[in-house]
Amino acid sequence: MYHKVIIVGNLGRDPEMRYTPQGTPVTTFTVAANRRWTNADGTPGEETTWFRVTAWRRMAEVCNQYLSKGRQVLVEGWLRPDPETGGPRIWTGQDGVARASFEVTARIVKFLGARGEGVEVEPGITIEEPPPGLEEGEEELPF
Repeated sequence: MYHKVIIVGNLGRDPEMRYTPQGTPVTTFTVAANRRWTNADGTPGEETTWFRVTAWRRMAEVCNQYLSKGRQVLVEGWLRPDPETGGPRIWTGQDGVARASFEVTARIVKFLGARGEGVEVEPGITIEEPPPGLEEGEEELPF
């Protein structure tokens, strides 16, 4: 089984980079994707979905170097379900409201523009890597 998710949105905060015990860089950042519409009565509607994105190896280093809060990005990757529920990670916020987190492992990250802009400011910056756990020369099997 294979799935792919594509997200276009803005970073909600600056990326955070760490290293695994084996020395592999890993960067996490949040992306807010907005959806806007007009209701039947003419009033505008809006919805924001938050995604927590994880990038590995060289992609992690470049994302940490160039991305910052507010920056617009396109992320292509796959959803990682909560091992206990098989769906998004669910928790209760400090205000007592139930919340969900959609976890995404990035395969491609494209930097689309500066903070709040939709224009490309660094043409050609696209980072693509094989998924974590695959070594060079290995192919991802679709089953």
